[in-house]
Amino acid sequence: MECSPIRIDLRRRSARRALASLGGLLLAAGSLCSQPADPGTPSPPPRQIAPVMSHVHADWLTRPERVQEEQPDRLVRALRIPKGATVVDLGAGVGYFTWRLARAVGSGGRVIATDIQPEMLEMLAANMRKRGLGNVTTVLAKDDDPGLPSGNVDLVLMVDVYHELSRPRLNLERIRTALSAGGRLVLVEYRDEPQIPIHPLHKMSVAQVRAEVEPAGFELVEVLGFLPSQDVIIFTPVQ
Repeated sequence: MECSPIRIDLRRRSARRALASLGGLLLAAGSLCSQPADPGTPSPPPRQIAPVMSHVHADWLTRPERVQEEQPDRLVRALRIPKGATVVDLGAGVGYFTWRLARAVGSGGRVIATDIQPEMLEMLAANMRKRGLGNVTTVLAKDDDPGLPSGNVDLVLMVDVYHELSRPRLNLERIRTALSAGGRLVLVEYRDEPQIPIHPLHKMSVAQVRAEVEPAGFELVEVLGFLPSQDVIIFTPVQ
């Protein structure tokens, strides 16, 4: 049975604009990041940024259990990506989600796969060739700039990636510039719950995500909770 998403009231635009104006107060870099999600509510605990997983552990990204644990096909279907869309797989690794996104957008669409490790992109490109996919472009990103085109990206997907961004604020600024009108930013993060057997640095609560993303000029659209251990948190840029 599908879980009902949490719907957010989008009518309070003045409140959202006021909240977005607090963006300058968020740290652009460093080991701690926190910002209140809503005025008058308690701030989530400070977050230590997780280290980036090295390419030498790339086989963990394609472990057989991941299909059941993260349900990648179901996730891509739930995003309802239209044919012909331009989609970014940010922090794509070896392309575990990239090839699924490439099939979702079809031959008329485009997937931009970014990573800060060239070794990951080399493995990703080989995986795309094996699958016969020609609609994927790779981009070697920087820690403060994912290297995205301006204004024509329909969706940016980060799966288990955001918590590893060493400079999240700068990346969010670049992503906001890259998204088209009505574009979406989708973060998939392991829930910050003790029963989930993942190192605490690789978990984030929805409150933590909102506290960092909303001040950068985004508004929460919905949170999908159908995955066993992760939240799918969807934002759009504030207009």
